Order: sequence, then structure tokens, then C-alpha cells
Amino acid sequence: MSEEYKKLEYDVLIVGAGGSGLRAAIGAAEKGAKVAVITKSLLGKAHTVMAEGGAAAALSNADSRDNWMVHFRDTMQGGKQHNNWLMAKIHAQQSADRIRELERYGAVFDRTKEGKINQRPFGGHTFPRLAHVGDRTGLELIRTLQDEVIHRDNIDIFMETTATKFFTKDGRVTGALAYERQTGDFLVFQVKSLVVASGGLGKTFRITSNSWEYTGDGHALAWDAGAEMIDMEFIQFHPTGMVWPPSVKGTLVTEGVRGEGGILTNSEGERFMFNYIPDNFKLDYADTEEEAARWLDGDDNARRPPELLTRDIVARAITAEVLAGRGSPHGGAFLNIAIARDASYIKKKLPSMYHQFKVLADVDITTDPMEVGPTTHYLMGGIRVDGETEETSVKGMYACGEAASGLHGANRLGGNSLSDLVVFGQIAGEHAGEFALKNEAVGIDESSINSAITQALQPFDESNTEDPYALHEELRAAMEKYAGIKRTEEGLKEGLEVLMKFRERASKVKAIGKDRKFNTSWHQCLDIKNMIEVSIIATASALQRRESRGGHTREDYPETNYDLTDLLYVFKKSGDSYEVKEERYPPIPEDLKKLALTKTRVELLEMADELAKKGVE
Repeated sequence: MSEEYKKLEYDVLIVGAGGSGLRAAIGAAEKGAKVAVITKSLLGKAHTVMAEGGAAAALSNADSRDNWMVHFRDTMQGGKQHNNWLMAKIHAQQSADRIRELERYGAVFDRTKEGKINQRPFGGHTFPRLAHVGDRTGLELIRTLQDEVIHRDNIDIFMETTATKFFTKDGRVTGALAYERQTGDFLVFQVKSLVVASGGLGKTFRITSNSWEYTGDGHALAWDAGAEMIDMEFIQFHPTGMVWPPSVKGTLVTEGVRGEGGILTNSEGERFMFNYIPDNFKLDYADTEEEAARWLDGDDNARRPPELLTRDIVARAITAEVLAGRGSPHGGAFLNIAIARDASYIKKKLPSMYHQFKVLADVDITTDPMEVGPTTHYLMGGIRVDGETEETSVKGMYACGEAASGLHGANRLGGNSLSDLVVFGQIAGEHAGEFALKNEAVGIDESSINSAITQALQPFDESNTEDPYALHEELRAAMEKYAGIKRTEEGLKEGLEVLMKFRERASKVKAIGKDRKFNTSWHQCLDIKNMIEVSIIATASALQRRESRGGHTREDYPETNYDLTDLLYVFKKSGDSYEVKEERYPPIPEDLKKLALTKTRVELLEMADELAKKGVE
């Protein structure tokens, strides 16, 4: 007997209600499409709220020399030149417009004395570029976008609803199966196009800043539907997560602390980041050799602190200090903002951090240093998309935000994530809306629906024996051991073997009881299968890339191989396994290439001025 379900028809389905999903919904709705948005959580509770420091955009409010070309160069440099250059260009050109749009929607940004949107410094950005709302920027972004969404008649929201299957026919997406978490009832969405905006996969690791929703669902479902994956080896370990107490280990400590003047020291009181400045960074933020020398000597009057080097560099530096026996008492480093700012300033500019440490760690950051260490934070890789439309290799399926890949290359600059959400959320939504209005709906076979429902209910099979929670803990430990900050060929191969065994065990995970109403063990059974699948792809990708670059560090290949800069390892599902092929990005235009490779700020600004006069667009 077939399981009952409710069938719903829409033009566009958005999977995920974070910043990119909500902006995609607006984009599709503005094209005239009827839009459905599903979210595992409640509206307004997306992981986007955890992005605290700000949104990067070349508004030029803090420094008139900033422009999209400087932002483009910084993004390419931060991504170790592995970025999809077209996406980096589009992002740099459109970010300022999207931030001003948020302002028109009602976002209340911090202001300069002149009343302009204020911008703070952040790691890897040449100029202060992050538009912010204290240290609660992501929350303001979500609040603003959700207010815009709920007042549009052609957008429906389905909260606490989880997708379990994307349907396709002849290489085109046709819809999705989902279930209501409260009731356990199934919903079938028949749609003309679909946008994956489901975030990342941080919950596959033991120590992570990510919230409970980040189980790689969108990646796994798109993969199952035939979408290609790239750059899954590039996982960002944010340098500053809480390390104590154990109950909050991994909780994010915003880069805004360092952006506002916080410094890092080891157990010996040494400001150690001066020891980890790569040679090619020495002039990045200095106008002259003299200023660079003062910077390297630790002169506080030099323009840029080494704590604001890119996240991959800072994370590896903290790890090195801990391994050398110079870590803080609980295995991290000390981050001190009190040395640079007075109490009233800290409480005004970093209210969430003050509250977080006071309540969770009994530490007053206005007087005492914080203990911090690397935490799994962001996936640079993901679903492969077209740089201009965000369409995947499955016709009618689009992806944006952390679910998509290309913009950030091998390492994401802080602040680029929030502007990424609104830039490419808009692009994905608009193209999904246009596709839906130009094409007729394709029906979903009844047999496909019944098969997907049967698969979703498999954890209720009484013969199952595996505990999904225990398996999750084993997965998190394995990913940290084999695919963490430092990797080796031997470890990655062993890790893949372990993950394949986990996949077999996941087919036998058991849900507790028979009632589907808010059955969290059932939810975990479905999530663990997705987490294992994306972990396999990420580990296999890391095994392929025999070099160290950005968020991917191979101890057996410690150097960066510049012959691999534009090389992609493209993964696609093949039966129960995968196939991988090597491709390269299309060549970057010569002018943009020269801009991306500039080494000093003087050279950068001269190049940007030259290109502006030439009218480069």
C-alpha cells in the first residue's frame, strides 16, 4: 500500500531559508514566479545569523580608494588564485549594490559620523570593507530579508520541513519529496525549477562553529540527482572558536574581535603572528618598504596587524603554537581585545562576544583575554554552478550560498560570505524564476514518489540495529582525524575506507519507536546518510589534490603547486561510487590576471587606476 502524501505545485522551490535562500526567493518572486521556501528550522533561525562580523562590499565609505577591482584582487589573493574568476568579478562588482539594497529594505547598519554605512577592517581585505551591525550582522541580514519575503503574496514558507529527495527526468529537475518535522507527513513539490540554498556540512566534524542544520543535505540530494561537485577538499577552519568550556567548544569568535584591534598571544605572552607572515604578504598592506619593515617589527602604528592575515594562515599558526607547547591552558591561543579598546567600546561594537564569553565561559572580555582555537567553519567547495546563472549540471536546478562552489577558491575571506549570499542568491533566484516561466512543468512518476517515501521510512525497519547518534559521533571523530587541518595520503586513504564502512552501517540505522511525529531519531537517521555521503566526496577530493593550498593542507605535499592553480577535480555520482575528471577554469582575461597577481598595495592601486581609465568592466 502506498504511503499518503500531499502534492503541491509551484514554479520555483527554494531549499533553505538562510540569506541566499531568502534572497533567491525574492529574485524569483520579482520575476513573477510562484515560490515555495522550505527550511529545516524556523524562519529567522538559519545559520546565517552566526555570521557576525559584517558583509564585504566596496562601498568606499571608510577609504575612498576602495573599489570593485581592489575587492576582486583581494578575493583572488585570499582564494589562492583558485577562484572562479568570473564569480569573483561579479561578486566584487555587485556587492555594494546588494548592501545598499538591504539598507533600502530596512537593515540598520552601524554609521560613520557622516551618516554613511560604517565599515570595519577584516582579514585579507586591503581596506576596511565590512558593513556591519555591531557583531550581529547576520542576524540583521536575516531579519531584513525575512521581513521582505513574508510581505510578498507569491512566496509561501514551509517551516520545519526537510527535503529527502530531488526528482529528475531526462536530466531536468521536476520536484522534491519533503516531510514535515512536526507531523512526519510527506509533501511532494512539483516544480519547474529548484534552488539549493541549504548551507554547508560542518556537523560532519567534531569541533565546528556550525549549527545543527549543517548536515550537507543539499549537497547530498543534488549529488544523488546528478549534480557535479568541485573543490570539496577546501574546508575552512576558522582560527578563532571557543576552546573552553568543553560544552561550547568550537563556538565562533567573530573575526570582528581582531578587526577591532584584538591581538593573539601564546602562553609565553608573545604576539606570535609576526612569526608566520608569508614573504609574499609583507607588502600587501603597506605603501612603502619602510612601512612594511615597521609592520614586521611589530610597530602598532603600522597600518595592518598580522592577526588580520587570511584565515588559513592564522589557523595554521595557532595550531603550530599549540603543537610547539606554547598553547593556552585548554589547547588554543589567547585573544585579547581589552589591550586595545576600553570597556564601553567593546560592549558597543562587540555586544554578542561580550555576552557570549560572560555567560558561557565566565570571562569578561573587557578585562581578560579569551581562549580561542581553530574550528570547522565553512566549505569553499560544493555544487558546481555556472558563474553567471548559478545553474548546476542538472537542468533547472540552481545553487547559491555555501551550497555552491567557485567564488571563494581555496580560502574564503571573512565578510565575503554575507555579500555572497545576497549577490548570488539574487542571481540564482532570478534565473530560476525565468526558467520556470519559460518552461512547462514535468510530471513526477508515481513510482518515483513511492520509492523515495519507502527509502525515507527505511529507518523504521525493525531489523535495523545501528544507533544514528553513535554513528554520528564516530563520523565526526573520523573526519577530524583523517580530513582535518592537516592531511596525508595514508590518512586520507584510511579515512575513505572507514567512511565506506560507515555508509554500509548507515543503511541499517534505526529510528526509535514507530511514530513519525517530531521523531528526532528518525531525523538523525536521514541526516547521517547525507553527512557520510558528503564526507566521502570531501575526503576523496582531498586525496586527489597533491599540494597544499588555502584550506587544504597536505603534510606530504606541503608546497603549493602553481601548475594546479586553475585545476578542478570534478566529481559526479556513478552508481554507488563516483567518477572524477580533471578540468580547468576558462582563462582569465589578461588585465584581470595582472590585477589579481599584484603583490603590493601601491602596485594594486596603480593597476586598478589604469584599468578604470581603460574602462574595464
